[in-house]
Amino acid sequence: AAGSLAAYALDITGIDPLKYSLLFERFLNPDRISPPDVDIDFCMDRRDEVIRYVQEKYGRENVCQIITFGSMLAKGVLRDVGRVMDMPYGEVDRIAKLVPNELRITLEDAMKKEPRLRDTVSRDPRVSELMDTARKLEGNIRHAGTHAAGVVIAPSRLTDFVPLYQASGGEVMTQFDMKDIDELGLLKMDFLGLKTLTVLDRAESLVREGGGALDIETLPLDDAATYRLLAEGRTTGIFQLESRGIREYLRKLAPTTFEDLIAMVALYRPGPLDSGMVDAFIDRKHGRAQVDYFFEELRPVLESTYGVMVYQEQVMQISNTLSGFSLGRADVLRKAMGKKSAELMAEQRSDFVEGAAARGHERSKVEFLWDQIQQFAGYGFNKSHSAAYALLAYRTAYMKAHHPREFMSALLTCDRESADKVIKDIAECRSMKIPVLPPDVNASQKDFTVEADAIRFGLAAVKNVGEGLVDAILTSRSEDGPFEGLEDFCRRVDHQHLNRRALESLIKATAFDSSGIGRAQATAALDIVLEAAVREQKSAAAGQGSLFGGEQAPRSALHLPETAEWEDKVRLANEREVLGFYVSGHPLDDHRESVERFTNIDTLTLAEASNGRKIKMAGLVRSFRLRTTRSGRRMANFVLEDQVGTAEMTVFPDVFENSHAILEGEEPVLVEGAAEVSDDGVQVMVRAIEPLAGVEVSRASRVLIDLGPECCAPNRLQSIREALARHPGDCAVHFTLRLPDREVRIEAGREYVVAPTTALTAELGELTGAGAVRFE
Repeated sequence: AAGSLAAYALDITGIDPLKYSLLFERFLNPDRISPPDVDIDFCMDRRDEVIRYVQEKYGRENVCQIITFGSMLAKGVLRDVGRVMDMPYGEVDRIAKLVPNELRITLEDAMKKEPRLRDTVSRDPRVSELMDTARKLEGNIRHAGTHAAGVVIAPSRLTDFVPLYQASGGEVMTQFDMKDIDELGLLKMDFLGLKTLTVLDRAESLVREGGGALDIETLPLDDAATYRLLAEGRTTGIFQLESRGIREYLRKLAPTTFEDLIAMVALYRPGPLDSGMVDAFIDRKHGRAQVDYFFEELRPVLESTYGVMVYQEQVMQISNTLSGFSLGRADVLRKAMGKKSAELMAEQRSDFVEGAAARGHERSKVEFLWDQIQQFAGYGFNKSHSAAYALLAYRTAYMKAHHPREFMSALLTCDRESADKVIKDIAECRSMKIPVLPPDVNASQKDFTVEADAIRFGLAAVKNVGEGLVDAILTSRSEDGPFEGLEDFCRRVDHQHLNRRALESLIKATAFDSSGIGRAQATAALDIVLEAAVREQKSAAAGQGSLFGGEQAPRSALHLPETAEWEDKVRLANEREVLGFYVSGHPLDDHRESVERFTNIDTLTLAEASNGRKIKMAGLVRSFRLRTTRSGRRMANFVLEDQVGTAEMTVFPDVFENSHAILEGEEPVLVEGAAEVSDDGVQVMVRAIEPLAGVEVSRASRVLIDLGPECCAPNRLQSIREALARHPGDCAVHFTLRLPDREVRIEAGREYVVAPTTALTAELGELTGAGAVRFE
């Protein structure tokens, strides 16, 4: 549709089709018998408004969404049947999880591939009944749903053409699915909610809120900083340009014009990549290969792509310029090429060659050009589509280059439902030197926002915190100023929005840290404070005095319990539980020296690793997924998370047999393997995995022991000597005595060489305190 001058004039599309040679006939021409398939993308937050508008415009009886049908697939049908049989949910869930995670797998295939499933079915008659019933129902339609984008618009009442269906929520849709709607000849429009448009809209709003002037629709398309960002491959968050493969080609291409960007979006597909078209395009741009336009008349057609045929529109222009085809006829040629019909192509070839020869062009050169066009037929791309996508890619890149904090804030807000995406976005912020500040009831807004040179975490992104509570927090804060602490917060925020689960999540998420109360104490006092606050609010509403004792009773009146603060491990686990990532530290922080010593790469720089590179990485196991090979052996995939991001790992059966207990644990691990590069990024094929703490111990050459003043008592020193004597070995021991006025470092004699083991660490830890024993 970007090729339609009418659509551009009506401001439906935003790119000038005349300037970029986007042909109207590629969109619609007199020879076309069916209406064009138009995909329209909107900001995902306001898609419902568009559907309501279309219903009002064309009549509610003429417009509705299209139905989809969900089938009873292997895991789902087991759970459904188990529920009807009144089997315990946990038992059914365990059985369903034995079905391998493979696309379109059937229960029959699952029984063949997973011996544990076969064994469970054979041993338990009730499970056997579950499986038999499930296999009879498998594949049947389970439920109706709504198509993600499809809307049908009829010329009169929809009931003149299709039966309708009303869902439980009241929405009306067709009883026929998308394929049947097409066959009926009804007009189907795809109204898509596109995250990129929402990101751009929010980023633009943040710039304006900060006092900047910006109109995303009128950005200059020749901005040097934007092309520099693209040429450096810094494209995380950039529409269509995030994959590892396209980043590599962007670095090679070093785009300098908008036409370069249109071409890269069109070229980065399997056909052009495999045929060498992309490399030819890049070499010609940089003068490493000669540019050939076939005929001088074709220079205006092929100049923007350095003589390489990239777009279907170029074939149409070539046949128009060289052979005198009308553009409508040229579109027929394009469709014939797409269908690869030998009969149609032979007819088109004759007309193409004869038309060009009649205009005085050398027949042999025209025939050679036709052969090139035929070869190109399977690779050609719609330039209108590519130009529209390139415009969105350019706009997101411009925002990232010129307004990085606003852009990343908007991206984080749109990704807040996905912990993996938030972790990736925050890692990108770190690489851009943009701090991400934790949630704070006195500083955060609903969404992620820009705060000075940093980004502030939004309250609505905290797990279990609903928008009603967030709105109530913001209203109270705007009316009466910052909250003085947990008690003040509970007094002032409308009790109808307060609940223990949400408040506990805010505490875990650091949102009350600025008030000075510890997280453990705040959690322990929560029931007391919440109950008293609700009573006071209800009494105030009834016109009674405050149960807190007067207008403002001192906090001590509630007798908040004294509670030891959470240990680091608990504090960090709670942060990740409610935020999806760690805020005040990371479990790897205690292993910093070992990470530096034993690893050669982190998850951020893994993206640049070459295929086959030996990898040593440290991190935590996340998203563990068990799989079964065709031969029935178990393997796994998991995500490794470190301080800067995440990476995909694959563990094959031989390694899995020796490491499954480690993978199911919670402690940091060291992974060794090889990088495997694909268009989707870099995975690590794991060859060995072991606990990081075990590596620290087993590969140590010396033990470092910090002795505080309390350890210098004769009886404590004697206990330490005895512990060292119980673990003889070849590892030297070094002491650091931390006295009140100085530190003294002592290397123990040969009689104190030890074996570095976790047992030694545990024994010495009890005598010297946590963190006092380290290995090097």
